[in-house]
Amino acid sequence: MEIREVSKKFLSDLQNLKRYSDNTVKSYGIDLEDFAAYCVEHDNSDIASINTRFIKSYLAVLNERELNKKSISRKLAAIRSLFKYAFQHDYLKINPAVIIRNPKSNRELPEILSPEVILSAYTEAEINAEHPELVKVIFELLYGCAIRVSELCGLNREDVDLSKMTLKVFGKGNKNRIVPVGSKSIPVIKDYLEIRGSIKGKEPLIITKTGRRIHPRFVYGIIHRYLLIVSDVKKKSPHILRHSAATHMLDNGADLSAVKDILGHENLSTTQIYTHVSIERLKSTYKKSHPKS
Repeated sequence: MEIREVSKKFLSDLQNLKRYSDNTVKSYGIDLEDFAAYCVEHDNSDIASINTRFIKSYLAVLNERELNKKSISRKLAAIRSLFKYAFQHDYLKINPAVIIRNPKSNRELPEILSPEVILSAYTEAEINAEHPELVKVIFELLYGCAIRVSELCGLNREDVDLSKMTLKVFGKGNKNRIVPVGSKSIPVIKDYLEIRGSIKGKEPLIITKTGRRIHPRFVYGIIHRYLLIVSDVKKKSPHILRHSAATHMLDNGADLSAVKDILGHENLSTTQIYTHVSIERLKSTYKKSHPKS
């Protein structure tokens, strides 16, 4: 069967059966189309005829394009998933992608903001925003609850339980998790809900001024605007608030497993990156302040 035809079936399976997000399916589609184009270019578009050596030749081409190792690993993950699907559905007898390893890479430590910088951005929004309650609740949930932007945008009114001080989050892999809401976040959420008026059930928790559910680009614009005023970090995206929240929790003695559950990580190894950030921060403090450094 032609690789593009298998890819189409695979992407449909991700969207309709596994209920992956539209953005995830789109990303898989882009990466698989790039590989399919390579297959067609080399007259090797029948998925059953593609072997391990051919896939490795594609990875070599990606390396020649000077793609970073993270991007190559992402594309390889999409190919692995496709061939796993093809093998399970008997489109081929041997899975040639299963033995291919990711390129070795030194994982970059995520940038983070200090609590003082986050408070400064929050204060700027409080003073200068056209709709300060809207901006404040976005900051509060992203940093205070350490949730992803997509999770924030998907929140409905019924997901917030102010009495129990919890948030029900629909995260990656279609999994729900309960996230604690801090006592300092509750008044901010209440202020925003008071402005919203009577909303309930599956109505979106946060909306734009036109009355529509917020979307990732909208959130990015808000966070970028106020971080630009107070910080010189390279990536002024909403995700830096999640990175910062995780690091600050560990800095203050939080259990790694608890942080993993709050973040909604599948594996503890994913969360451990933040322990490295904390260690690097300790080293930096030591070098700057200790007489023996």
